[in-house]
Amino acid sequence: MRGFFCALFAGILCLESIGGFCRQGYVSEEIREQATHLFHETEEKEVGQLQEDLHLYAQAAVLLDADSGRVLYGKNEETPMAMASTTKIMTCILVLENAKVEEEVSISAYAATMPKVKLYVKKGEHYTVRELLFSLMLESHNDAAAALAEYIGGKLLGETKEASEHTTEESKAALHRFAQAMNEKAVEIGCEDTWFITPNGLDATETLTLPDGSILEKEHHTTAKDLACILRYCIRESSQRDLFREITRTQEYCFTENGRSFQCHNHNAFLQMMDGAFTGKTGFTNKAGYCYVGALERDGKCMIVALLACGWPNHKTYKWRDSRELFGYGLENFVYRKFGEEEFSGREQYLMPIPVTEAQDEELTGEVQLAVELDPEAEGAEGLLMRAHEKVEILYRKEKELKAPVKEGTTVGEICYLVDGEIWRRERLYAAWTVEAVDLSWCGRQILKRFLVAFP
Repeated sequence: MRGFFCALFAGILCLESIGGFCRQGYVSEEIREQATHLFHETEEKEVGQLQEDLHLYAQAAVLLDADSGRVLYGKNEETPMAMASTTKIMTCILVLENAKVEEEVSISAYAATMPKVKLYVKKGEHYTVRELLFSLMLESHNDAAAALAEYIGGKLLGETKEASEHTTEESKAALHRFAQAMNEKAVEIGCEDTWFITPNGLDATETLTLPDGSILEKEHHTTAKDLACILRYCIRESSQRDLFREITRTQEYCFTENGRSFQCHNHNAFLQMMDGAFTGKTGFTNKAGYCYVGALERDGKCMIVALLACGWPNHKTYKWRDSRELFGYGLENFVYRKFGEEEFSGREQYLMPIPVTEAQDEELTGEVQLAVELDPEAEGAEGLLMRAHEKVEILYRKEKELKAPVKEGTTVGEICYLVDGEIWRRERLYAAWTVEAVDLSWCGRQILKRFLVAFP
């Protein structure tokens, strides 16, 4: 009889716990607030130190960690400026992502009119995408850029006829569509202050009519930071990164088409100037000055340099001096540290079980110890290039208690790794299984179960 009353009492407790409660989700606002506070504490430290250490000719420059995207050094790195033929890295990667290198491109009359430097293609001729890409990236030919852009732009417009049949207006429409794709890709990459008008980097301005009827003048431009991020995409994130690297590191490429022979020589002299240099693109217009973007991989580090307005004639070699200075600084002053190897006081606690109240529990305690697991798919970088004295701040948060129901996979905490107040890695903690809440059906089953035990 005693067992029956125990079961009845347990059932009453179960019924009292029903209603008015909801599952607790994990909110990381506190982490964000702490990160913001840390940023404001550190943002004024060492301001200007790198500018004092480095003396660059470029009016805008950046040194970027290619793995994490962290800016290791910046000089006017967010100032919009013309970028000349460094534009062609975006042209190249878009062509690679939208065509096979064996495809044939026909030449329009408009593409053949592009100014020097050029391959001197002729209307009606055919070249493979591969041949034009080497012409584009090694010799920086403007007509190759226009021919490739017109070909891909026509594809995106759904055209079926060859570019050689285009009128001038049709050629311009295809090139405009390609420029749209360039800007769409820039937004996708996260380049917030870049605007493409031409596929070859020739200086250009266009007038846009906004939805409210106002007029906006836009120039072909980027920033040193955005330019470095575009190259980072080309060598790290694009599905065609291997082909991009192969083309841009090639020293010589020869081919024969239309009864003519061509030889393309790579004008990125920095490939031979510093061990580990493996890709890059030069550029020059009267407005932009000498520009350069390139990457170097050595000693477990991969870094990108972008330089804008790095001298005018007769200062063609300034960009090589600045590149050496920046890459040398990166190699000497930064080391790679993995976040998973950082120690912190809460590490032994973060996988301890979390109590879940108002939960279905055969022992009728009303509480379950829910196991916690670490999500292997963490967000952000595995590690970071850091100076020796820099510290990793680790913000750790986990729910102390949950209320049923809790579904398997529910986020119950997180660990954030910060450098200079910026979150670089976030590891999510989640519920290992589902915990159901007490309800009428479960209470009824518990009462019946214990009644049958009490009166067999």
